[in-house]
Amino acid sequence: MNSLFSSNFVKWFVYFFMVVTLLVLVLFFIYEDKITNKIVHSGIIPPVTNNATQYVVAPKIPDEMEFAGEKVPLELLDVRERLDAELIAGNYWHSYSMLLIKRANRWFPVIEPILKKNDVPDDIKYLCMIESGLTNAVSPKGATGFWQFMKPAGKEYGLEINGEVDERYHVEKATEAACKYLKDAKSEFGSWAAAAAAYNYGFNGVRRQIERQKEKNYYNLILPDETEKYMFRILAAKEVYENQEKYGFNIADEDLYPEWNWKTVKVTGKINHWTDFAKKYNLNYRILKIFNPWLRDHNLTNKSGKTYEIKIPDEESIYFK
Repeated sequence: MNSLFSSNFVKWFVYFFMVVTLLVLVLFFIYEDKITNKIVHSGIIPPVTNNATQYVVAPKIPDEMEFAGEKVPLELLDVRERLDAELIAGNYWHSYSMLLIKRANRWFPVIEPILKKNDVPDDIKYLCMIESGLTNAVSPKGATGFWQFMKPAGKEYGLEINGEVDERYHVEKATEAACKYLKDAKSEFGSWAAAAAAYNYGFNGVRRQIERQKEKNYYNLILPDETEKYMFRILAAKEVYENQEKYGFNIADEDLYPEWNWKTVKVTGKINHWTDFAKKYNLNYRILKIFNPWLRDHNLTNKSGKTYEIKIPDEESIYFK
C-alpha cells in the first residue's frame, strides 16, 4: 500500500512539474518580444538578430552637459553630432578606454588637488587624459609628458628642461605649469573651452581665428580639424568616465591601478650615478626612474646646488599583493 502510494505521488509530481514547465515556456514565448524590447530600450543589452555576429548600439548622447561650469550647447545639431562622433570612437575603442579608466584611478588623485589649489576647474583633468592617455608620452613633434608641453612652452611656464632633468615628465610640476597656461588662455579668450582650444592650437592660432571670424565662442569657430575634435574628445572622455556602466564598462575596484605612495628625499648636491643612489634605499635603477621619470640621465651634476625631491616608493607601490 505504501509502495503504491509513493509510486502515484512521484507520478503526479512529475506530471505537475511538466505542466508548470510547459506553462512557463508558453508564457515566455508569448511575451519574449515585449521582454526583450524592454531590456533593449533600457540600454542593458542590445537587440538580437539570428544572423548577428556582434552587437553594436549607438551611445546615447546626454540631454545636457557642462564642461568646467560652462554649458555645452547640445541644442545645436553641429555640436551634438561632433560629440556623437567622439563618443562612438571612444566607446568602441574598448581597450584604450579601459586603460584610461584604470590609469585615472592612480593619477586623478595626484592631479585634482593641484587643479583645485590653482582655482582651475576639476574637468581640466580630462584634457590631460586626452593629451597623453595619462602617460609620459612623447609626440612625433616633441610634445612631452602628461600635459604634452613643447620645450619652449615648458620653459616659459617654469619647467626645468635639460639633458639631466626634464620636468615635463614630472606630473606634479607639469600640472602646475598647465594650470598657469590654461588660466592665461582663459583670461584672454574668456572661456575654458576656448582655453582648451588654445592648449591644442596655441595662443596665436586661436587669436588669429577669433580676429578673422569675429567670434570668440569656441563652439561657433571654424578651427583646424584636430582642434575642432579636441574639445569633443575631452567631453566624450568626461561623459564615459563619469557614466561607466551606462557605456558598458564594469571594472572592479581591484582591477583599477592602485594609487602610489612614497616618501621624498631631498638632494642638494651631485649624484654620480642614480643606480648607487637607488641601492641605498633598496631600489633598483628601473624602479627609481619609474617614480622619478624626470631624471633623464644616469647622473646629476647640479652645479647650482638646487634642491630636488626624489620619490622613494613604499613596498605596496612596487609589489602586487
